[in-house]
Amino acid sequence: MPIKVQNDLPARAILESENIFVIDEERALSQDIRPLEILILNLMPVKEETEIQLLRALSNTPLQVDCTFLMLSTHISKNTSASHLNKFYVPFEKIRRRKFDGMIITGAPVENLEYEEVNYWEELKTIMEWTKTHVHSTLHICWGAQAGLYHHYQIPKYKREEKLSGVYRHKVLHHKVPLVRGMDDYVMVPHSRYTEVRRLDIEKHPQLRILIESDQAGIFLVMKEDGSQIFIQGHPEYDRMTLNNEYHRDVKKGLTPALPCNYYEGDDPFARPLLSWRNVSNTLYANWLNYYVYQTTDYILEMDRED
Repeated sequence: MPIKVQNDLPARAILESENIFVIDEERALSQDIRPLEILILNLMPVKEETEIQLLRALSNTPLQVDCTFLMLSTHISKNTSASHLNKFYVPFEKIRRRKFDGMIITGAPVENLEYEEVNYWEELKTIMEWTKTHVHSTLHICWGAQAGLYHHYQIPKYKREEKLSGVYRHKVLHHKVPLVRGMDDYVMVPHSRYTEVRRLDIEKHPQLRILIESDQAGIFLVMKEDGSQIFIQGHPEYDRMTLNNEYHRDVKKGLTPALPCNYYEGDDPFARPLLSWRNVSNTLYANWLNYYVYQTTDYILEMDRED
């Protein structure tokens, strides 16, 4: 699938080196096609790394995707330059009248805080509420999934006794649901988090369905029955080296992190990590774009009228 990106977005060169089909703005305008409009709220600290991961994950269907990156006005990023944000990201006020086929809300390293303690929580609540009328289907990742479940359904999160880090075996529960179509009975998925949501709380809401879970890692994939809200409590978009970088970063800080589970061959932290989740990641994102965005969204996306 061609991913439409701004001509000089740094992620473009990396994606092209991986033979991912990327088209620039001029070529996209010459094609007689209505691309899917996907809005990405990138809350991760190292934003350029997350841009690459998400654009890669979105590149595995024959659909054309036009991605817009959204930034918060109430939070200043410490790990991404202001010039990068100003050039490639837009504030909410600039797009609030637009409608989008799909949206992705990423995770963020704030899970040990109460939601109300996060300095951008009020703005995030406004955006999550806005998605109900302006986005056809919204995908929430990791802390973004926990935040979405809390905001929309008052489902609490719980602190784990120790950090969950590694690649875990999950069971696919409902093969007939298009979101998990084509997946094996069991899939491997990365996790990196200190908190969790639990089955009993989700089951109190009949409009939510648990699609994938793990005996070790707990809930992974939850969907609202109509597909308008999808919650991923994990990181299928992670690169091969992401957990490795997190682990060695913590070691350098003088911490004593546990070795990521099911990740290094022979549990050697200096060995090349095993990549065992790329297929489930590609399948999940392709199914979301196809069945819950492309097949059901309106052909013409209208804007709100001026007040």
